[in-house]
This record gives sequence, C-alpha cells and structure tokens, in this order.
Amino acid sequence: MTTSATIPSRHPDRPRKAPGLGPFAMLLGIGKPSRERWDLLGTSLLVGDEPMDTLVEWMYAEGMATTRPLFERALGSGIDSIPDAPRPLREFFTMVENTPAWVDQDLLRHGERLFRSGGSDGLYFARDVSFLGGYLASGFNKTLIRTGALEKGPARRFAETLQWAMDVSSENGMRRFGLGYRSTLHVRLIHSLVRRHVANMPDWRTDEWGLPINQTDMAATLVGALLAPLVGGLALGIVPSRADTVAAAHLTRYVGWLIGVEDQWLPTSFRDGVAILHHCLTAITNPDDTSRQLALPMADDPLTWSYPNFPAFRGRIARSQHLSVTSAFLGPKAMRTLGLPAYVPPWYPALRIPLNLTRSAYLHLAPGGRDRAEIQGRREQEAFLHRLIGETSATIGASAPKLDRTS
Repeated sequence: MTTSATIPSRHPDRPRKAPGLGPFAMLLGIGKPSRERWDLLGTSLLVGDEPMDTLVEWMYAEGMATTRPLFERALGSGIDSIPDAPRPLREFFTMVENTPAWVDQDLLRHGERLFRSGGSDGLYFARDVSFLGGYLASGFNKTLIRTGALEKGPARRFAETLQWAMDVSSENGMRRFGLGYRSTLHVRLIHSLVRRHVANMPDWRTDEWGLPINQTDMAATLVGALLAPLVGGLALGIVPSRADTVAAAHLTRYVGWLIGVEDQWLPTSFRDGVAILHHCLTAITNPDDTSRQLALPMADDPLTWSYPNFPAFRGRIARSQHLSVTSAFLGPKAMRTLGLPAYVPPWYPALRIPLNLTRSAYLHLAPGGRDRAEIQGRREQEAFLHRLIGETSATIGASAPKLDRTS
C-alpha cells in the first residue's frame, strides 16, 4: 500500500549504469526503461505486500503465540485443515492456494530440473555478481544492516537464500504444499515481519528510502536469485535451450507471485526477466559507505568456510576464485566502489567456460545426459552449501530478527 504520493529521494532522476548486466542486456536488445516504467520503479519503493502485511497486523493484534501456529498449520496442510479458521487467515490462504490459471505444472518441473542441473557455477554467479553486486544498492542495505547482517555474517545469509532456492528447485518443490511452496510463503511472512519492524524504527526515513523490502527491491531480488544463475551459467559457458529459458522464466514468475511480487514485476519470458532486473538495477544502484561495509566481509568470507583439508590454502584459493568472477562481470569501477581490488585476473571463468561448453553439449546430446546432470548438479550445490556453513543447517529466516513477540 502506497504511504505517500512523493517518490522517495533514493530514486534517481535518470537511469544509472546496471552493474554486471549491461552487456547482456544490450545483447538482448534491452534499452533504458520507458518514462512510465521509470516512474513506476520509483513509486514501487513505497509499496509493500498488502495481503501479507494485512495478515501480519492481524497476527500481532491477536497474539503471535496463537496465530503463528495457525499460520504454520495452514502452510503445511492447507487452510481447510483448520476448522473455523479465522477470516483473515482464511482469506490469505484461499488466495495463495488458488493457483493462477496461467501456471503450467510441466514448466515448473522443467524449471526445477534446470536449476538442479546448473550445478555450482550458476550459484557462484548469483553469489559473486548478483548478491555481492547488490550491495551497490544502498537503499536495500539500510534494511540489511538494521536486521543484523553485519553481525551475523554473509555466509549465513547467503546460505539461507541458497537453501530457499534449493527448496524451490527440489523435485515437485513448487507444487502446492511442496517444499519450495512452503519455503516461499515462509520467506513472504519473514519479509512482512521485517518490513513492519524496520519501518517502525525511529531512524527509518521513508521519504528517503521508501518502505523496507518494497516491490522494486523485491523484484530485483527475485529475478537476481532465480534467473541470475541461468544468466551466470550462460556467461560461464552453460548453454540453455530455448525451452530451458521459457521454463526458468515461468518458475520465476510463479515463485514471484507466491512471494508477493506484483504482476507488473513478474517476468513473462526470459528476456522480460532480464529487462526487469536490468531496469531495477538502473534505479536502485546508489552506493554509499554501507556498500563497503557489507561487501568487504563477503569478499573475505571464503577464508573461513568449512574445508575438509588444507583450510588456509583452500580458503585463499576460494577467495581468489570468487573475486575473479566478481571482477570479470562487475568491472573495475564497481570493484573499487565496493572496496575490492580493481582487477582480479578472470582465471576461474577462463577455466570453466570450455569445460561448461563441453558439458552443455553432453547434456543436450547424450542419452540420459539431463538426468545425470541433475544428480551431479544438485550434489555440487549441496557441497557448496556445506562449505558455507559446515555441519550446521541453513534455516530460512534464522538470520532475521526474532520478531514474534514484537508489539
């Protein structure tokens, strides 16, 4: 719900350069946003998620000790599992359980398989370019810092995002009541809790920054999380088929609908998804001192990951590897702005591109190639998650503030 007729001052007068995506957008013939779309990017900074925000206000008013268990029960078993469910809860879950007519279950299954078969390289791009480059969006950083991102560390936060993406891409994950379906609605609830909490902080400046976790930021995050691995895989030599790009966009569209992103920011095609991300980045890229505050710990984070042997040596190699991906796609100016070395030789992309081109040919041409790629790719993704957090588990929302008892 819009809280003011004035566009927040963080919205620039004209589009800025989108870090890491400009050449790819140009290749697809994607130009600057129209005047109408540009204004919408600005006004959407003041728009949250009205259905979930309304439900959360009711949950607080009635008491989280009573309403949160009801939410969790409806999430796992459906609203019909709760006899005489309270009206606000029934209205929300009736809405999300009424799957839109445009949803194609076969395309969702294809999208899930595609994400699994992408292995770790697409995830590296998501981390090293989308996630790390996302710190150039200082407006979004304001919320992260107020939810303890600096204290809890980048590995834990990215691990939770990765766990959510792996839930979404699990087998039948986005069927109603599937693992990804439940995780996505759980994330939607957390977004609303955080939005309410941060917006009520005395130092939050809505006229400058908009609402915490607003539609513009959510659209960029959604596409960055689910389409960026495909974009990154393509940049690193993993060549998708046209059917793959259609499925990836469809999965992203449905996940976005379920997580509370409004229709105008849901991609209807792969090109449309790239355009949404590109346009959002031209609007939200506005680095400040928070960009370095968040980027530097993430750049050094591989030094402390969990390795079975030679941890100091492997940590240094991993740090160089991930910075080589960041440098290759963000460029010297963005690297300096983030407080990182202006240039790191792109040795990892150079090594992986020929290997991935060969892998793509095998995947598309060899009998059973897709099945084997899915199995191997998910193993790589699980191994990467293990490197991030060791033997601990990545519980979605664990790094967010504990808000259930907040008034």
